[in-house]
Amino acid sequence: MAITKEDILEAVGSMTVMDLNDLVKAFEEKFGVSAASMAVAGPATAAAAVEEQTEFTVMLTSFGEKKVEVIKVVRAATGLGLKEAKDLVDGAPKAVKEGISKADAEALKKLLEDAGAKAEVK
Repeated sequence: MAITKEDILEAVGSMTVMDLNDLVKAFEEKFGVSAASMAVAGPATAAAAVEEQTEFTVMLTSFGEKKVEVIKVVRAATGLGLKEAKDLVDGAPKAVKEGISKADAEALKKLLEDAGAKAEVK
């Protein structure tokens, strides 16, 4: 006769805390798992899979051949001064804007690419 889940639950329910602790250790040794890591990883992994990204970062990967045009786009998008925008473009790869919506990130990426730069949305 096979043992059912109910039989196992009833047996576990009648055990002392020390007996349960020994049982968990025996499971860990026999199957090569850790009850602590499984309890922590389960909910965190499920929550990460359900959550959808809402904030994006536009990264300037290179400025291409039209550096001046790219600097103009960066200044318009960020409100930086000429020197700060030039330093940002010269420092590529670098984040141009962070924490923006997907639509804004895609629009900025298109503007940068139209100016001759290479950009990506993360």
